[in-house]
Amino acid sequence: MRALRADRVRAGRLRSLAVLVALCAACSATGPEHLARAREQVYARKPQAALREYRLALDAVERSDGPETARIRAAALRGAADVYWLELHDVPKAVSVYKELVTQAPDAPETAEAHVVLAGILESQYRDLRGAISELTAALARDPPTAPDLRYQVAKLYFELGDYQQSELEARTLIQKFPASPLADDAWLLVGQSLSMRDGMHGQAMTAYATLIERFPGSELVPHALFELGKLRGDAGDDAGAIQAWVQALERHPDPQVVQSAIARTRKRIAATTPRGMGQREAFQRPEPHRVVQARTSLEAAGGTAEQAAREHGD
Repeated sequence: MRALRADRVRAGRLRSLAVLVALCAACSATGPEHLARAREQVYARKPQAALREYRLALDAVERSDGPETARIRAAALRGAADVYWLELHDVPKAVSVYKELVTQAPDAPETAEAHVVLAGILESQYRDLRGAISELTAALARDPPTAPDLRYQVAKLYFELGDYQQSELEARTLIQKFPASPLADDAWLLVGQSLSMRDGMHGQAMTAYATLIERFPGSELVPHALFELGKLRGDAGDDAGAIQAWVQALERHPDPQVVQSAIARTRKRIAATTPRGMGQREAFQRPEPHRVVQARTSLEAAGGTAEQAAREHGD
């Protein structure tokens, strides 16, 4: 019995020693080593273990003033924020750590990406559209390679907020700075939509749609631009022009039934407001004038024949 107790005590001491050795090893590990271990834990789908390593990496750089301190701090904060967001789906914690990264390492490469991720969280989880715009604008200030996409996102967010003038401005900025961007046709469509929502700007909206159609004839957005152009023409009283645009849109529009319905409604309205018979050839022809023949005698005037009139005259 005593031997068994002694074995248990020795086993307990060994476990304590192993833990102590592990703790000492953790304390002696460098920031980069903790980062490497954290990434291994992420790949192993052990988020809590990854978070512990990221915290140890941050602790390690707190005790160091080396040239790598800023880089390790930014990488650890970004890694921890990603774990909270992507692995644990802990939105408040993720937002908190992303914001800490933005504050503590404003110039780090990880921060530019963090602005974009944070913008997506604010938009999708909190419907904080202005907060999302602020984060995307901060990312744009770094002139990232994804600037056209970020600029387009900003323009769409302003449109969703109902700030159509600013939406148009952001979309035009994209067009001016990145004319060869694959999003240029999207930007022209958004310019047209933004102008369509503003009083007195429908003429400019038609110009924007026409520009998209002319410059990007192969774009999948052309039928949408034609449909919107047709609606504006109809609102302006140009029913024939509206139908012309819709007929052009029919061939490639993803929902041709919607286009056909618009055409049918407009044709029905035209028929209802057009006077009956207008447009037919007979409606514009004058009737033949009644020919009046001057009667030479009273008998002829009463309907007698010319021979009878002649005999009457001979009598």
